[in-house]
Amino acid sequence: MTAPLFDSHMHTPLCGHATGSPREYAQAALDAGLAGICFTDHMPMPAWYDAPWRMRRDQLAQYVADVQDAQAEFAGRLEVRLGLEADFHPGTERYVEEVLGAHPWDYVIGSVHYIGAWGFDNPEFTAEYDSRDLAGLYRDYYALAEGAAKSGLFDAIGHLDLPKKFGHRDPDGYAALHALDVIAERGLALDFNTAGWRKPVAEAYPAPDLTRAAAERGIPFVLGSDAHKPEEVGHRFTDAIKQIHDVGGRIVTYQGRVRHG
Repeated sequence: MTAPLFDSHMHTPLCGHATGSPREYAQAALDAGLAGICFTDHMPMPAWYDAPWRMRRDQLAQYVADVQDAQAEFAGRLEVRLGLEADFHPGTERYVEEVLGAHPWDYVIGSVHYIGAWGFDNPEFTAEYDSRDLAGLYRDYYALAEGAAKSGLFDAIGHLDLPKKFGHRDPDGYAALHALDVIAERGLALDFNTAGWRKPVAEAYPAPDLTRAAAERGIPFVLGSDAHKPEEVGHRFTDAIKQIHDVGGRIVTYQGRVRHG
């Protein structure tokens, strides 16, 4: 491994759909033999956007304090870092920039969860896939991923091939490769997200072929379980490391928004 083993994608109850305190996530990481963790809870967004699934703006200071408490408690035993999973949704960039300027983050993931008004990874709205052209859906999605990469707001792109979550796979793959070209040009990393192994698609994000394509472009990977409960911390990291190393990929971490490894 080129970097100490970190889980750099995990949530807290402030997002409204996770359980377990930050100290419980930290203890789970320590028990799993990890060197460190980075909390990346869903950042506040304008009140009209996705409100049930993220902390409110007035909870941001509480989030920072909770992570700092875990940092203090586990000092000398586990490196605990402060990050965010931010959303790229056209029109909200100035709001995101303001939140990112409010605290000294270690790592910011840029994720796309919406195509227009459709939260395509929400189990409540999977019926919408039946009325969509899959090739067009993926073109639209990867255009947004490219926008995230070009925005200059983020360190890594989250769960790259997320629309496959419920088993709706990309029928051609060209848009994904173009997005990887943009991600490489902009010097971003990819969130290697093991949560996909817990979803109906039963495959990590990114898929093996996209992992290879990213590695060929020199794009590094940041390991993340996307844990929403403590027992998910470090989920299938051995498999993740193998998938990355089998294609000559590189694993990195971020601290103070500077890449290490």
